[in-house]
Amino acid sequence: MTRALRYGLHVQSELCSFIENVALPDTGIDADQFWKGFSDIVSALTPKNSALLEKRAAMQQKIDNWHVERRGQPHDHAGYKAFLQEIGYLLPEGPDFSIETANVDPEIALVPGPQLVVPSTNARYVLNAANARWGSLYDCLYGTDAMGTAPPGGGYERGRGARVVARARVFLDEAFPIQKASHVDVRRYHVKDGALLVDDLPLMDPEKFVGYRGDPRAPSAVLLRNNGLHVELVFDRAHFIGARDRACLADVRLESAISAIIDCEDSVSCVDAEDKVAAYANWLGLMKGDLTESFEKGGTAMTRRLNPDQAWIAPDGTGFSVKGRALLLVRNVGHLMTNPAILDAKGAEVFEGLMDAMITVMIAMHDIKKTGGLRNSVNGSVYVVKPKMHGPEEVAFADEIFARVEAALGLPQYTVKIGIMDEERRTSVNLKECIRAAKNRVAFINTGFLDRTGDEIHTSMEAGPFSRKDFIKRKAWISGYENQNVDIGLECGLSGRAQIGKGMWAMPDMMAAMLSQKIEHPKSGANTAWVPSPTAATLHAIHYHQVDVFKVQEKLRKGGRRAYVDTILDVPLAAYRKWTPEQIMREVENNCQGILGYVVRWVDQGIGCSKVPDIHNVGLMEDRATCRISAQHVANWLHHGIVSRDDVMGALHRMAAVVDQQNAGDPNYRSMAPGFQGIAFQAACDLVLLGREQPSGYTEPLLHKRRAEVKAGG
Repeated sequence: MTRALRYGLHVQSELCSFIENVALPDTGIDADQFWKGFSDIVSALTPKNSALLEKRAAMQQKIDNWHVERRGQPHDHAGYKAFLQEIGYLLPEGPDFSIETANVDPEIALVPGPQLVVPSTNARYVLNAANARWGSLYDCLYGTDAMGTAPPGGGYERGRGARVVARARVFLDEAFPIQKASHVDVRRYHVKDGALLVDDLPLMDPEKFVGYRGDPRAPSAVLLRNNGLHVELVFDRAHFIGARDRACLADVRLESAISAIIDCEDSVSCVDAEDKVAAYANWLGLMKGDLTESFEKGGTAMTRRLNPDQAWIAPDGTGFSVKGRALLLVRNVGHLMTNPAILDAKGAEVFEGLMDAMITVMIAMHDIKKTGGLRNSVNGSVYVVKPKMHGPEEVAFADEIFARVEAALGLPQYTVKIGIMDEERRTSVNLKECIRAAKNRVAFINTGFLDRTGDEIHTSMEAGPFSRKDFIKRKAWISGYENQNVDIGLECGLSGRAQIGKGMWAMPDMMAAMLSQKIEHPKSGANTAWVPSPTAATLHAIHYHQVDVFKVQEKLRKGGRRAYVDTILDVPLAAYRKWTPEQIMREVENNCQGILGYVVRWVDQGIGCSKVPDIHNVGLMEDRATCRISAQHVANWLHHGIVSRDDVMGALHRMAAVVDQQNAGDPNYRSMAPGFQGIAFQAACDLVLLGREQPSGYTEPLLHKRRAEVKAGG
């Protein structure tokens, strides 16, 4: 490969050309300013980054030794806590404070609602995510199992369509009740003297009517708002549904994905300059507003682009617009990984987190310099989600990274806002101090059960065998972790200023179950939660109409903390291991199937996020977080003799054949069985057999190594 020399940095030509010829123009930053600024950042921060990683490893070794020295003894919780304090893992909590983050967009601060996470390497997916700000409730109810039964095959089924319309009317009655009437019986919606009348009756809360389009006597659309979220009623007597509706109501469209994370980390496979350019190019298209993607659907050529803002007429007759796209955040990689796309003056790979910070923020300048058109942040902010940070010192380091990036690019201090992922145990037990370390930047905190569990297993690997995965979820530590995240966020003043988020619904085909269960997230005080698709975003939006999150937060804030560090430090070990051989093998096989189904596509095809059937044939969204917990769980059982190496290899062989069959229809798929010699299969074996040795139990080092081997071999 060829490299260009830029201020001591050796940059792969593909990335260098993209930055200089595609990304930098129109930012006001020339190539010399960019490269000199980045070179200075690399020189100044590489030693600090390395030192933080060394500190992680040293602390982990001390924790391992503590457990090994006490193996066979009852767990001494008080002694363990004192030990963590002694080594600087558990820090004292400082005085109360409130974050000081300024210029936060309303989608972050004021509007609770669903959040999508989407791989930055797939243009069609990122466009779908950006455009998922609005979704058809009719389509989502009809096309999923949300009403309790699977959608029919073939053409339109009128009976199911009638059920969809009835269910949507129930939603309207709950969110926008009419005085002495129901939306079920309505014949006409119209606007008179600045008020919405429904068969000449007003809404019980007239202020929920905020706009309309068309003739006020027979509007083509009406805009309502509840708990900060908009709902659009679409009227069209020529539409096949509107024509059969007494009020000509053709659709109910919900404001759905209020924000979306464009992910450069957990859901992508980026191991070199080619991959990074693909990720950065889509982020650039989003920030410039000109991203398009052409594809064929049902034999018809289509081009997808970003949705425009919507024009409306307010009740007083003035015009206004409503955003047509989700507010976009970008997730950078954490502090661990390096990337060969850029080498430093010593020939070492540059830390990828530094690269992401400089390049994604520079690209976002295309948006923050706009005064019109398709804008992302109307307040001139850039939102970067920073994952996998261990404790306040690492959060402070992220704050320093972005301060240096802002200075290098000539941006005002604190232009960049940080999302702190609370997914490593050293962050969980020091969360208040982590938030304090970036109190001028924090716009987001979020729990991540899967990565958090992966770190829990790795941190306490030597403490003993862990419970089965389903039972880990039932232990006290997880509810303590989830509750404390909200409680501390509220203590630190995030309500009305930043997002407090919850994790992903991982079963994208099970929308009825999601509607039943995921309402617990807004009820918990979270003003956002992750969903796997635009369809799920629309259905999850219903929950934010049913729950006034800010009222919940105020009640929780007055009630004080519900959970404390002592609960979070309760390691979820298996107390009573009365497992049958069949139960043990079922657990191992389910883990191995998930690992293989994910890894084989990651390594062979560069697909960073997949829907992988579990052992019960339920499709689950798999990314590096799910892979981490599965690999660490098997590694833990292997280390403590619950299973043998032969047991694990037998499970991997059996599940490889199952995964091969599941992917039989994919022409790009490379079978693992019967030879089991492929690079992808070896990568899966590495994740388990070498899992105990991996830094923090992360999957990235091994996956990157094996993917690079595949790419090098063509």
